[in-house]
Amino acid sequence: IPNRCQELQTSAEKTLKTLKKLTKADELAPVGNYDRRKQEEERRLQTILERLNTLSLKLSPPGPSAEDSVNDDDSDDKEVSSDEEDDDVDNDGSSDDEEERRTAKPPLHPDPHICTVLSDFKAQQEGDLSVQVKIIRKTADGWWLAQDTKGNRGVVPKNYLKVHYGAPHSNWSTVRKALTEIDATDVLSAMGAIPSGFRPSTLNKLLVEEGVTYTASHYIQPELSQSQLSFRDLFLDPDSGRVRARQVRICVCFTLWSCRMIPTPGVGVQVLSRHIRLCAFDGAQVLSNIHTVRASYNSKSPKTWTFSPRMTGILPSLLDGDCFLRCNSASPNLGILFELGVTFIRNSTGERGDLSCGWAFLKLTDDTGNPLPNRTYELPVNGGTPYEKDVAVEASITRASPTGVFQQMLHTRRQPKLIVKLKSTNSRSRTQLSLLPDTLLHCVSCIHLLVLHRQLLADTLLMERPTMQNADLICSPILSTFPVLLDQPDLLDALRVSSVHQKDLTYLKQEFVKVYLSSVYFLLHSPSLPCHRWADPPSEEQRARVIYSPEVFVDPMHPHLAFDITELTFDLLTVAR
Repeated sequence: IPNRCQELQTSAEKTLKTLKKLTKADELAPVGNYDRRKQEEERRLQTILERLNTLSLKLSPPGPSAEDSVNDDDSDDKEVSSDEEDDDVDNDGSSDDEEERRTAKPPLHPDPHICTVLSDFKAQQEGDLSVQVKIIRKTADGWWLAQDTKGNRGVVPKNYLKVHYGAPHSNWSTVRKALTEIDATDVLSAMGAIPSGFRPSTLNKLLVEEGVTYTASHYIQPELSQSQLSFRDLFLDPDSGRVRARQVRICVCFTLWSCRMIPTPGVGVQVLSRHIRLCAFDGAQVLSNIHTVRASYNSKSPKTWTFSPRMTGILPSLLDGDCFLRCNSASPNLGILFELGVTFIRNSTGERGDLSCGWAFLKLTDDTGNPLPNRTYELPVNGGTPYEKDVAVEASITRASPTGVFQQMLHTRRQPKLIVKLKSTNSRSRTQLSLLPDTLLHCVSCIHLLVLHRQLLADTLLMERPTMQNADLICSPILSTFPVLLDQPDLLDALRVSSVHQKDLTYLKQEFVKVYLSSVYFLLHSPSLPCHRWADPPSEEQRARVIYSPEVFVDPMHPHLAFDITELTFDLLTVAR
């Protein structure tokens, strides 16, 4: 019976994970009330899983269990396996019994909960359990019920464990492989080298694991209608030949001012970048591209981050805190999620990682559905992930307010905060914003370039194609490569420097094409330009030397990358959303 219960637990977990990944587009036939029915199925599976966990707890033997422990001479990490043997073990630990345990075959239905202990944990109060454990039951509060090698049961904090699903670690090579999967952030957290509210970056994980799904280069592409024969968000005005303006539910401009009282990552790491990743968010899912703004840092005020520093020339778009958001989601909880993060390198091992230093959320409508007024907002910075509640950024910082007035003032000043200002726009900016895709978050300084790209896109797809059903490759070097610039802000800045500002649209498009092909298009296919890598100072310096070096453009012997047909072709079927 216990084995059958374990099989059902594994099956329920896999089914629930698969269900959460499903979308309406995966259905073979139209399904009414899809979201509600999906939520009902998720709740039903959660209930089944909770019942199975309870049953498994009742069926688990309370006595001691023979478990293999593995010690790594080269690492302080310990691997804890949930394999159990039914062989009896004598108290004297005879060699015969030891030989029997070594030659015993693993059970047919191994426990799928295999954990790596990241750091020793000593019980601090009654009901706690020192870490050397097998997981019995998981709970949402982060304290999991576990059993040690002597059969004692208690609760342990989950941040001291790393769970692996799959077969038990029956040999050392499998153990070593599992140990290499431990993230640098997990180790630093378990060692106490970073504040308790820091977590691995949620938004960076989405950018890494989901490919282009959450990038601006994906969101500036046209969106197909339900019939797949026309466009949902791209239209031309037949009289003027310009892109038709579209109004969306949310269109705001805002400025990132500063962050205050943000804890430092701690010793043992070198910070490569302090930044904020931001996106449209409704409390459950990301609804736009993820945009990144790098913060300025002064060692004299280590807990203060600032944005949009004053400098000669143009302000790089990566440092520009003036942003806009267009979003057409009907969610009543729509707002902007700000994730404060650092990219670091660990001094002892050279490992890179991305930490979340906390997050803040600004809901863009009030309780009646009206837009928020344009003013400055001081947003509290929360610890944990955006899906965790009531987590402090640092254990020493509490949310409970003291009673005295003076103590309240001091308490308020010690709280981590993000200062954001919602601001109004002039009529010209509002007109330009209405020409952009229905969903997009980017910096205000790039609006004119995005509008030009949108106009060229409409000309090519709506005027120059033989028919609306034609899906042949389109020869357009700008349409095929411009989206790449949004993921490489230094090249986007180079285009901003060279771009022409004119009111006549025809002349403006002609000059834009000339400037584009003679500057950034040339650089994109130059072997002298290193590949773009986030938060890599040597690479960033070398790219800057190439981008702003006049010799690159005038040297007749300058090499070029081998020709690739994708440099010139725009494939609508591949890029359309």
